[in-house]
Amino acid sequence: MRLFYSPTSPYARKVRLLILEKGLQDQIDMVVVLPMEDNRGVTPLNPLGKIPTLETADGQGLYDSPVICAYLDTLNQTPQLIPSGAERWSVLRQEALTDGLLDTALVLVKEYLRPEEMQSSQWLAHWHGTIQRTLDHLEQQQPAYQGTLTLAQLALGATLGYLDFRLPQLAWRQQRPQLQQWYTELAQRPSMLATCPPTS
Repeated sequence: MRLFYSPTSPYARKVRLLILEKGLQDQIDMVVVLPMEDNRGVTPLNPLGKIPTLETADGQGLYDSPVICAYLDTLNQTPQLIPSGAERWSVLRQEALTDGLLDTALVLVKEYLRPEEMQSSQWLAHWHGTIQRTLDHLEQQQPAYQGTLTLAQLALGATLGYLDFRLPQLAWRQQRPQLQQWYTELAQRPSMLATCPPTS
């Protein structure tokens, strides 16, 4: 198998975290792709040319990150990061929430890359509001992220790491002591340390 990814992609980081936590790294070749420069290896597998994309052992392309993670989680049960039964839907709902938070953070980053005179103050306020509201919700829901490691926890770890990486001005830790403590502990896991985005 091959995973096409960018070291700075938070979606790819979620997949990479799962790979490391499940001990699958020896089964998957990691292929770094810079989407704006060279995605020729990706497009035959994913016509969108987006990463992460996984090439399975039989040559099939899988995308995007929730699909890749769900597939990889079936390859062994040690640990099972997407549980079965009613808990499964709770974990997938939590993953969707943090992915939505990440989607909003990404469009905010892109808006800040535009010349200041072309930035939309209305959209900036809307996206900031969405992010802060979701972070407040996550602070209130922290007990749901305690206990046995799940995909939802990995998704949230990748998302909060991205906020630190690209949007430090949000200062998401302020007035969110439970979320801060949870992330501080998660960030010490070997998988989190091994997948930190490069600083240069």
